[in-house]
Amino acid sequence: MQQQTGMPAKWLFAGSFLANTGTSFIWPLTTIYLHDTLGKTLITAGLVLLCNSLCVVLGNTVGGYLYDRWSHFKTILVGSFIVIGASTFLMFNNGWPAFPIGLVMLGFGNGLNLTCINSFATEVKNQRTSYIFNIIYFMSNLGMVIGTLMVGYILPYGISRVFAVSTVLFIIFGTIVVCFYRNHEGEGANISHNGHGDSLPKPAKLTPDKLWPLFLLLFNIVILWIFYEQWQSNIATFMVENGLSIKHYSSVWTLNGVMIVLIQPFMTYFDEWLMSHLHMRLYGGLSLIGASFLVLIVAGNHYFLFLTAMAILTIGEILVNPAASTFVNNISPMGQKGRFLGALASSISFGRALGPIIGAVVIQYISYTSLFVIATICIWLSVLSFAGINKHYLR
Repeated sequence: MQQQTGMPAKWLFAGSFLANTGTSFIWPLTTIYLHDTLGKTLITAGLVLLCNSLCVVLGNTVGGYLYDRWSHFKTILVGSFIVIGASTFLMFNNGWPAFPIGLVMLGFGNGLNLTCINSFATEVKNQRTSYIFNIIYFMSNLGMVIGTLMVGYILPYGISRVFAVSTVLFIIFGTIVVCFYRNHEGEGANISHNGHGDSLPKPAKLTPDKLWPLFLLLFNIVILWIFYEQWQSNIATFMVENGLSIKHYSSVWTLNGVMIVLIQPFMTYFDEWLMSHLHMRLYGGLSLIGASFLVLIVAGNHYFLFLTAMAILTIGEILVNPAASTFVNNISPMGQKGRFLGALASSISFGRALGPIIGAVVIQYISYTSLFVIATICIWLSVLSFAGINKHYLR
């Protein structure tokens, strides 16, 4: 079968937008729906979210392996079928235990799709990969902003309507995959299509001088998301305990989305310069995220300081997330892009899975202030170790 080389960027961006919009219809209401509608405890809701995140990790890992060793197109096709099936299932079955069952299915499918989209970015030939990662990051966040905004208007009409809209979005995503993602196996595919089933030579192994920097980056990403996840779980309670409202908390996330949508295009415009300073971009972004928790220590009931902390966090996030994908792509050998980009996605999901539990334990047995101090120290120490390893190996 004749292969095309070069993934059409516009359809990759459209896929990222639709997949993330469809997902963002679901995750904001999970805890509220489980607790307020299905009558489950917050611990049960936390365990369901943990299972969902672990299934995303599994999907990331399996997706990376299948992308490299089986088929790029077939892997993301399977992922699109799973999310369509899971959201359709939830549209008609959203009680207990159907809801968590559908949610973990959705998590696995999303894990496959996320890894494949990031891996397909390495197959775009007419643009720098770092530029493609920047646009994918922008489109994914735009989808999340639109999805979380729309769900507030649709939810009053019933949970089934929410899943119906997400199903439609996933169907459109699947249609784009079928029409435009086929025949883009690229140079990194490890299974030939000559009709005889012969395998291409095994991909090169990652050498120790690249393995350690990659390992430290993934460790940094896990640490980052353990504490970033506090904003999506425990900080809401912290704000309420300090006399602020849920509306205040919601508007903090509005600031996050608006900043990403407005600032990311400027980051993309200066992509060439940022690419030449990739390591400093990572160090600076991670350090800013750590610094944002210092602001929370003194925030108290001052709403402006929560906005300030979120602004610092968001700038760090904008610097780090696309740069991490570029770093992994640059350092991973040909034929293993899916595997290592899948490992990056797994690190994010794993950190998100651990975050609420670790935060709750620290808060219960020590304090919120201790959590924020620990967050800053852990992030800054991990950045220093990452910088030291890079200086030693990547000269």
